[in-house]
Amino acid sequence: MTNFHSSQIPIAMTIAGSDSGGGAGIQADLRTFAFHCVHGTSVLTCITAQNTQGVTRVDAMSSESVTAQFEAVMIDMRIGAIKTGMLLNQEIIKTVAKKLVAFGFGNVVVDPVMVSRTGAQLIDDDAVKTMRDLLIPLAAIATPNRYEAQILADMDIHSLEDMQTAAQNIYKLGARSVLVKGGGMTGDLKAVDVWFDGDRLEVLQTEVIDTTHTHGTGCTLSAAIAANLALGKSRFQAVQEAKNYVTEALKYALAIGKGQGPVGHFFPLLK
Repeated sequence: MTNFHSSQIPIAMTIAGSDSGGGAGIQADLRTFAFHCVHGTSVLTCITAQNTQGVTRVDAMSSESVTAQFEAVMIDMRIGAIKTGMLLNQEIIKTVAKKLVAFGFGNVVVDPVMVSRTGAQLIDDDAVKTMRDLLIPLAAIATPNRYEAQILADMDIHSLEDMQTAAQNIYKLGARSVLVKGGGMTGDLKAVDVWFDGDRLEVLQTEVIDTTHTHGTGCTLSAAIAANLALGKSRFQAVQEAKNYVTEALKYALAIGKGQGPVGHFFPLLK
């Protein structure tokens, strides 16, 4: 474990929604930051009534609240990396993009939460367009799943070659690097992600963990990437280490509740 003086502890921020069941969103992000010995700060975009069986209610925060939360943290602390998750609507996406530009912050991991890994669209078409036009160009790393990549790249994705093409197309939108996640793929591509940063086109593969308790994997991955960026890792190394972390957390997924449980963020304590 790295030894830090308290004043040297890296700080990261998550801009995302609350999951009352604790498996995803802000709760998963903060646990992931803590595992990496990174102090976590947060900007809440929405509050969900949610458990392992689904979401029953969503309440959006106002753009004024999002702005106030963001500014309160940024003017007081030295943030090493930011990740965005569920931004919910066009107004919040515009607000977040505006504040990132105003503060000149570039070390941003954009998890473009638009479509679930089962293919259900989570935000409306106007919000999707705003995500593509305003937020993706600000990303140091964009981490779309299969269905989000299809929307951003404007193409169908069925093969590894499709994933590679999509990563390159999304890079052209302005992101400095792209990780197209294979969680929504089938067969041999299920644990395969594709990385592209303008020069390097890599296929990243980890072992497939046989569990139905995968709630929060996307949030956890992007948070782990942000934590590793805050720790000073390169973008590619941050992604590699984040993928390893999520794989281990899946091995210790929590069979809690009556539905799909979350990954085991604190897996060292479960061994």
